[in-house]
Amino acid sequence: MAVRPVDATTSDLLSFDELRAQLRAVGEERYHHQHPFHLMMHEGRLSRGQLQAWALNRYYYQSIIPIKDAIILSRGPDPVFRRAWRKRVVDHDGDATTNNDGGIRRWLKLAEATGLKADDVRAGTGILPATRFAVNEYLNLVRSRSLLEAVASSLTELFSRDLISLRMEKLGQHYPWLAGGLGYFEARLTEAPEDAKFAFNYVWENARTRAEQELAIQALRDKCDILWAQLDALYFAYVQPGWPPPGSFRIEGS
Repeated sequence: MAVRPVDATTSDLLSFDELRAQLRAVGEERYHHQHPFHLMMHEGRLSRGQLQAWALNRYYYQSIIPIKDAIILSRGPDPVFRRAWRKRVVDHDGDATTNNDGGIRRWLKLAEATGLKADDVRAGTGILPATRFAVNEYLNLVRSRSLLEAVASSLTELFSRDLISLRMEKLGQHYPWLAGGLGYFEARLTEAPEDAKFAFNYVWENARTRAEQELAIQALRDKCDILWAQLDALYFAYVQPGWPPPGSFRIEGS
């Protein structure tokens, strides 16, 4: 852990532990583990059709993660940073030389386990307009804001392991027919904590003023809002009031 000399510009900096605590507080308040759609999922109250809508729309987010990471990678001036961040692209796109299927392909298997056709999911047939707006805003964030903020926005991974563990347990318990599609979550149990550790250390070392630390914290809030907005769209379209917009996925029989 780097130790900075104290001077007039750094005397009000949050300490390593204080910064981590403030970032974790963002997760406690804003991370989408508390969203009503996820609560319904974990309580076994979603229908197969609602899970299909979730898997389809979430795929659009999954598909842009390596694009997002490639943007961040291209902005990194340091080869050590680029080598570390490149791992994220491989984690999602896969690597034929190591027989790594990658997160995108694993998510397609989950979508297939719900009963969707992989080609339709890959094509984005029926994705909600609000999903596209929210996900595309994440790309805008990492393109238009500082590299520090772009890296900090990834720190939802600080909280994701607990949600993934819970999700695997509850999906297996309430929706046993999904058992063959949970490989994505199994991989993220190890990938996410590794990525979060690197990203947090980067933010700690590169947020050199209190103002920059606050920018990093706000970037994480904004990322949480993007994730929450995606679930808002799903809830509105497929739970209450249940008004999917024209051209979007329709639950069979509804």
